[in-house]
Amino acid sequence: MPSGQETDRARGALYGLAIGDALGMPTQLLSRRQITRRWGPLLSGFEPAPPGHPIAAGMPAGAVTDDTEQAVLLGRLLVAGPVDPRELAAALVAWEHGMAERGSLDLLGPSTRRAVAAVLAGTPPEEAGVHGDTNGAAMRITPVGIKAAPDNPRALVDAVQEASLVTHNTSVALAGAAAVAAAVSAGISGTGGVAAVTEAAVGAARLGAERGHWVAGADVAARIRWATGLVAGLPPAEAAEAIYSLVGTSLATQESVPAAFAVLSAVPDDPWQACLLAASLGGDCDTIAAMAGAVGGAVHGLAAFPAHAVKVIDAQGLALADLADSLLELRQ
Repeated sequence: MPSGQETDRARGALYGLAIGDALGMPTQLLSRRQITRRWGPLLSGFEPAPPGHPIAAGMPAGAVTDDTEQAVLLGRLLVAGPVDPRELAAALVAWEHGMAERGSLDLLGPSTRRAVAAVLAGTPPEEAGVHGDTNGAAMRITPVGIKAAPDNPRALVDAVQEASLVTHNTSVALAGAAAVAAAVSAGISGTGGVAAVTEAAVGAARLGAERGHWVAGADVAARIRWATGLVAGLPPAEAAEAIYSLVGTSLATQESVPAAFAVLSAVPDDPWQACLLAASLGGDCDTIAAMAGAVGGAVHGLAAFPAHAVKVIDAQGLALADLADSLLELRQ
């Protein structure tokens, strides 16, 4: 039976993901300079997407994006049983169709779209994701971290690969997804603070890098360790500049996953402030903020986020508390 603290941390992981995602919704794909000109060095809360935004124009303050919606989709599949790759592919296609019908431009990422099309054309699922090296697996992997306990890292990475291979069956993508899942899992178990769960992330990233199809790219584990040391102790605005210019904030796994852990290293004790920092970076900052929020929420629990931020997410009817509780009940 999960403890009250574990329940709070599991909920914190899912809500943290959604809160970070919603904070980064209006700033995603903008440059750091564009963000600072409009909102200052750091965001102070939820903002609507600015007019003319490349994919989010018209979205209201607090709205979530594909990061949260795909994580919820994966979480519901995990509650129902082992993830079937074809079922996940079909669910992603149905999700994208629904988003397109609502007029959204925030649809499947490049790796996911290519892999899903291959599966629907008859490609075996284990082969469809051989080119998927972007951060789509890492952005939606938090439910695996809630369901899988941290005491068997190889089993956790097995679960990560099972949930990711149809779209991101590459060494770099699996390393990034394993890092996020392991940090979430360790946080929920009360392993320790951000530094401790980052060590779990580094170990899992090394295991993940041994899986899937090898692709060229910087080592995710090494870059997490380097990025976290780079910004530790810096004021948030200085950390933001360093992460943006040196770590990188693109959708490349080897940039965005280390960037999320760097954010947490800069603001280890307050996941809400970590999300604000991540959302202020520029680039793929909704995904970076979602990952940082998920890990920070797993470490500190739902109670660490402002009540008004939780209400903003609850108003969207995602039933995150119920989903987190259901995943935690299956934790092994």
